[in-house]
Amino acid sequence: MGNFQKLRVWELAKQLAVKIYKLTLETPVSKDFGFKDQVQRAAVSIPANIAEGDELGTNKQSIRHFFIAKGSSAELITLLIIGSEIGYIPDEVKESIISDCRIISVMLTKLIKARR
Repeated sequence: MGNFQKLRVWELAKQLAVKIYKLTLETPVSKDFGFKDQVQRAAVSIPANIAEGDELGTNKQSIRHFFIAKGSSAELITLLIIGSEIGYIPDEVKESIISDCRIISVMLTKLIKARR
């Protein structure tokens, strides 16, 4: 605990958040401020909660934040699906990012099990 930047799951989640920010600048999402804000918030919440959880003093507190990060990953998947269906996000981009979210979620599940 306490060195979140060494966690591979944090690094992947941080890279995902950067990818989402770039996506929201380059696609029609950029013009829908409410949707863009929600997508960005969900993406940033994943590495932020991993970092916060890892820095907290107990495994119980850490696990709670890791579950929040998993929830944010599911939220992001939902937003990507909606964004794709309304024509904001190309299908191939959506599928690539959803794959990243699922990998992160699996890694978080393993981290949660290790901290229990």
